[in-house]
This record gives sequence, structure tokens and C-alpha cells, in this order.
Amino acid sequence: MPSDFSLFSSFSALAESLENNEVESKKFIKFKVMKIEKFEDLIAWQKAKELSLIIYRLFKDNRDFSFRDQIQRAAISISNNIAEGFERKSNKELKQFFYIAKGSCGEVRSMLSIAKDLDYITGKDYDKLKDLSLEISRLLSGFIKKL
Repeated sequence: MPSDFSLFSSFSALAESLENNEVESKKFIKFKVMKIEKFEDLIAWQKAKELSLIIYRLFKDNRDFSFRDQIQRAAISISNNIAEGFERKSNKELKQFFYIAKGSCGEVRSMLSIAKDLDYITGKDYDKLKDLSLEISRLLSGFIKKL
């Protein structure tokens, strides 16, 4: 993203309000605006990559090739859309790609549910991967709200 891009602009707005005495407070809080230079620094991308690696390893020997390929494509789509949106350099496109990544999170969860019902994965693996997918989706929602 451009060097002046910040996903945390609301924090700097709060800090400015505090400095201008617009917010009553006995303590003054200073926020440092965090600038994210590359998509690899995004926790959502890191967790999406982790999800993809786990799914690739978990389904690598699955003989239902169309199912395996679809869940792997859906999983890798999450991190790829985060990366592609970040590289587009505009908030409008970034938001659109984050929405696509969220959709892929939903697709992965749907397929995980089916995989569990078909006994392709254990209930424990299902819970772990579903929770990771939900966490990624929540992180993306948080970013989208700030854009």
C-alpha cells in the first residue's frame, strides 16, 4: 500500500480528538499509527496461509479428487485475494478483494462441514479449521469497516 495508507485511521482520529480536548479524559493516550507495507504483514493473510497449508496437507491423500481440488482452491483463494487486493493500491479495490476473501472463508466452512459428514476429516479437525476460518473472516470484517 502507499506509505501514507493506514488501516487504523480511527485511532489517529481519536488521538487528535483527545489532543483537541474534544473527548473528556483524565488520561491522555497517544496512539502510534501503524503502517502496513506489505500484505505478508497482515495477520489475516498469515492465518489464511496457515489455513491453506493445513487443508492441503489434510486432503492430500483424499481420493475424491473434485472435492479435494475444490476445498484446496477455496482455501488458497483467501490468501490470494488478500494479497491481490493489497497490491491494487486503492481502498475500493482492497475492500472488494477482502469481500471475495470472506466469501471464500464461507466456502471453506461449507466444504469442511461436508467433509466432516463424509468422514473425510475428524470432528476435531473440523472444529479447528472452522474456528480458524471464522477468525480470518472476522479479521477481514474489521479491515473492511476501517476502509
